[in-house]
Amino acid sequence: MKLLFIAVSALATVQAFNTSPAAPVSAHRTRRATIVMDGKANAIRDRISTVNNTKKITSAMKLVAAAKVRRAQDSVLATRPFSETLQSVFGGLIERLGGEAADLPLLTVREVNKVTLVCITGDRGLCGGYNSFMIKKAEARFKELKDQGIECDMILIGKKGSQYFQRREYPIRAIYECGQNPNSKEALAISEEIINSFLSGETDAVELMYTKFVSLITSSPSVRTLVPFSASEISQQGDEVFQLTSSGGDFGVERKELDAAEPQDFPNDMIFEQDPLQIVNSILPLYLNGQILRTLQESVASELAARMQSMQSASDNASALAKQLNQEYNRARQAAVTQEILEIVSGAQALE
Repeated sequence: MKLLFIAVSALATVQAFNTSPAAPVSAHRTRRATIVMDGKANAIRDRISTVNNTKKITSAMKLVAAAKVRRAQDSVLATRPFSETLQSVFGGLIERLGGEAADLPLLTVREVNKVTLVCITGDRGLCGGYNSFMIKKAEARFKELKDQGIECDMILIGKKGSQYFQRREYPIRAIYECGQNPNSKEALAISEEIINSFLSGETDAVELMYTKFVSLITSSPSVRTLVPFSASEISQQGDEVFQLTSSGGDFGVERKELDAAEPQDFPNDMIFEQDPLQIVNSILPLYLNGQILRTLQESVASELAARMQSMQSASDNASALAKQLNQEYNRARQAAVTQEILEIVSGAQALE
């Protein structure tokens, strides 16, 4: 008799809440089930959705960075023939001139009283420690020169570095932006500033600080002297190119070292329309422009590789967090269902 009373009560309750007319079959098929749980479970469900959306964004940013690395790789390969020809002609002219080339202003080593640091950073963040490593290295080099009693100023390339050093009132000579696709026009503006500063006597040496691209997970902050040039270094320095590869969904880098270009052979009876010294003097700015463009491309590749690694780490962390939240969500849902069962059983027992 008690069971019959409980069944009748449940039927009356369902009829009381189902006063509206029956919905069409199509509407019933498209209707989504409403899960009613406590606030904790709903909050966890919302957070899982947010984490999954964040993972989609970081994965897309990784793929975009990989595509830009390929573009940087193509730019390096495109400038390689010009660099080889320039190096070959310069080496042949140096062999032809012998010791006469040492009198050129850009090859003259003088007493160093002031040094200009050219520091290359990025314009954007979300690339791990790429910018902070270079900024720390530039600060350490600046302090080292100051401790030696040498004056120092800076040419800053990239918004992150310029903002950092401007806030701390470092002596800054010039500021340039570093886009994701460096071109010869940007490199020409920087090289002209360097050459004019050196030839006018405003600085005695120019050091370039950039991030050398090693692999997708490794980059090395490097320092090299740009001006004055070393004739032997220009004619004998090798090069290396990198190529982005993919296997099984994972990205990798293949590096290939290239030997220095062979000096072009100029016979002794060859007559030059211009003085060979003038030709060498006009080649040096072109060489500087090419070196700056190459280091800009390499720095951009390092920044993009660091961003790829950062976005991969962010995606992995999002996956781990989503898995943990799913476990918490399942526990909360199970607890809610158990609580409802207990309430139903308690209500049935109370009616007995």
